[in-house]
Amino acid sequence: MTELSLEKFKRIQFMKMTGTGNDFILIDNRDLRIGKEEGRELARRACRRKMSAGADGLILIENDPEADFKWIFFNADGSEAEMCGNGARCAARFALLKGIVKEERISFRTLAGTIRAEIIGERVKVLMTQPHGLDSGFSIDSVPGAPRLDFINTGVPHVVWFVETEAEIETIDVFVLGRTLRHHSRFQPAGTNANFAFIRGPRNLSIRTYERGVEAETLACGTGSIACALTAAARGLVEAPVEVLTRSGETLVIHFEKTSQAGRINFSEVCLEGDAKVVYEAELWDETLRRQEGGVYV
Repeated sequence: MTELSLEKFKRIQFMKMTGTGNDFILIDNRDLRIGKEEGRELARRACRRKMSAGADGLILIENDPEADFKWIFFNADGSEAEMCGNGARCAARFALLKGIVKEERISFRTLAGTIRAEIIGERVKVLMTQPHGLDSGFSIDSVPGAPRLDFINTGVPHVVWFVETEAEIETIDVFVLGRTLRHHSRFQPAGTNANFAFIRGPRNLSIRTYERGVEAETLACGTGSIACALTAAARGLVEAPVEVLTRSGETLVIHFEKTSQAGRINFSEVCLEGDAKVVYEAELWDETLRRQEGGVYV
């Protein structure tokens, strides 16, 4: 495990933000004060609920020669994620608020590719990377009660389980089934996020998501909302734009263009739109970054 120099991390300026219920710790790291492996360990410690600042993920903003900036995104468990839709919206607005960018239309680099964003007050619309790997209507017999499932990579991998009733979306065991799908051999070695969706109408659906890296249900998932909208559109169940009701009670809007050629469905111009709100700005003290070994905090 990477050690943190607690003297070096005695006071860390950060901003806590939330995107439709996903919350993040954002740090301006253009001076490269925090190395990548230090960032990974910082995420593990700072994202702990009730023990530190608490968050679904940690975002480090750094300079980039080809875009307005780049990010390094860590899940709460310290794993690095290729993409996070709700985090992307927060990162874009953070950069504008901190003067890292001057314009409302920006681009930044992620492991999934270059992301373009438009900041409109508290709302941000993000043009996502090209989705790929669409696979509709496959079976997994080893998962009890599973219907025919769908899969798509919207920057990160997502499997989608469509339920038939509104009551079922409320009662389905997201943790147990989500964890089972997340670790299923079909999706190894990277694993997958697991979404459970209910079609409310031709432009509306509601979802619940078990997120890889957080290893629990989250209040919202941007890339998961996109995955549900696109797989539902591939089945002919919805049309763009699609409003997605998340577990937080807030709504994300998914924009996209759908085409079909030689029986193959393709999606382009996929955008995620929603709020990116500041919770607070503060200094993270080293006291909550210490971990206990043999009864001694180090």
